[in-house]
Amino acid sequence: MNPALRAVSDVTTDRWRRDRYRRLWCTDRMFDHDQYCLLDFGAGRKLERWGALVLDRPAPAASAVPAHPSRWAAADGRFERSPGVPGVWRAPQPLPTRWQIRHAASVLELRPTSSGAVGVFPEQASNWDWIAHQVRRAGQRLRVLNLFAYTGGSTLAAAAAGAEVVHVDAARTAVSWARHNANLSRLAAAPLRWLVEDARKFVARELRRGNAYDAVILDPPTYGHGPGAHPWDIHKHLPDLLAACGQLTRRARTFMLLTCHTPQLGPATLATLLADAMCGGQRRGITAGDLVLGTEQGRALPSGWVVRWSRGESSPTS
Repeated sequence: MNPALRAVSDVTTDRWRRDRYRRLWCTDRMFDHDQYCLLDFGAGRKLERWGALVLDRPAPAASAVPAHPSRWAAADGRFERSPGVPGVWRAPQPLPTRWQIRHAASVLELRPTSSGAVGVFPEQASNWDWIAHQVRRAGQRLRVLNLFAYTGGSTLAAAAAGAEVVHVDAARTAVSWARHNANLSRLAAAPLRWLVEDARKFVARELRRGNAYDAVILDPPTYGHGPGAHPWDIHKHLPDLLAACGQLTRRARTFMLLTCHTPQLGPATLATLLADAMCGGQRRGITAGDLVLGTEQGRALPSGWVVRWSRGESSPTS
């Protein structure tokens, strides 16, 4: 972690606890039961039902708790990986190469990839609902920028609610997958722009062009490479990217959404970075907390962090 980011983390931790500023968002009710369900987790793995398929996948956040072995025999497929060895799906019967689930108006295609991912991060579902709400309540067509946009869950939520969206991701496969999801969701004619681009380079270019947005959505990885092997390190590059996004939205900012899965950057640090970059350090309108997945038995699996800002909405401590 660079010194500036470490200083932010040190300063904000005690303030966060004192203000009781933290919120918790669960996604266990954000999918219809027949579309997605977290069945169990433990021993470093999670058992999920995706439509008709039950999959057993790694979950580092579940390492410290036990699983319930009797539930796991129903898995249709298990993804296994070891350090330095390519991961592999093991299944008693061949897994389908593609299948679909729905969330609200969106149709999302799933695929068992070589990384163990299937194309959807289910903990994001509550954010998709929040995005759709922000777009609808604006009362006008918003121009939304979605960075590190992956297979398009947030893009589809915004577009279905009436927004114009610029979808940016460094991976050509992810952008193609997102466009396919838009077609499945009957959004082919929506005002969507699809870009295989480095997020930092694109934002800098938009600033030089004088372009503006009403909202920005970011889900940055910890590390990565954009087209042309441009490196991304969240510890080094996130503060400057947030500041640039603040400039892009300074004319008519309506909402901002930042999610993160980097263990060293908790909601306190991320909320302060967002406030400094976009709100002059003021926390009014900012809420933040844990992304979790919940089981039907009420168990919660930590799945990252979320920070939200919305014009006209106040946080409990502002």
